[in-house]
Amino acid sequence: MATLTTPTTGTTVPPGLFRFGRASGIAAGALIGVPGAIEGFTGETAPTSTLVGVSPALAFPFLIALYLRHAHPRDRFALTAFATNLIGLGLFGASAFTLNLALFHLPQPALQTLLEGPTRPALFASAALFAVGSVLFGAFLIRSRTAPTVASWLYTGAFPLFALLAPLPDSPLTSALHAVVGTAVVWLSLDLGRHRSDPAA
Repeated sequence: MATLTTPTTGTTVPPGLFRFGRASGIAAGALIGVPGAIEGFTGETAPTSTLVGVSPALAFPFLIALYLRHAHPRDRFALTAFATNLIGLGLFGASAFTLNLALFHLPQPALQTLLEGPTRPALFASAALFAVGSVLFGAFLIRSRTAPTVASWLYTGAFPLFALLAPLPDSPLTSALHAVVGTAVVWLSLDLGRHRSDPAA
């Protein structure tokens, strides 16, 4: 199998991994941003809620490719930021799936009863971990100076707010955050395709 060596990390990886990460990131960003923007006009609906709920699953290949593209091999902070963001994404993605594809369809009295138990603290805890991981990973992207600066700052600032406001009722602010987060993810994904490695180098 053909491989390439990333100029930033010196890591040898299959070139298809970056293509897969790029495509997955574009899809994840679109599934976050477009339905979120639509909800600003229509309110939350079953179709938009479903699309947002499945988007975190597509973010995993994107996050892995982004880390491999921009991290230095011995950068412990980058590894810590990546690990925290990855675990947080897993928990927050499960929460988003549950909120948008299960709890969304519950009658309001049943939902309120459910949230009186451990469900609400668990949702906020997963969102908090993902928020911390997003700040750390965004700081790594900014510090790398190889990722797009504006997109890295958007990742650092918008993702924590997006995560912490996710368990709360929808509002114009949450719709705007969906659009901003989706834009940042698509931007960083497109940038993965513009960085080409030269194996001879």
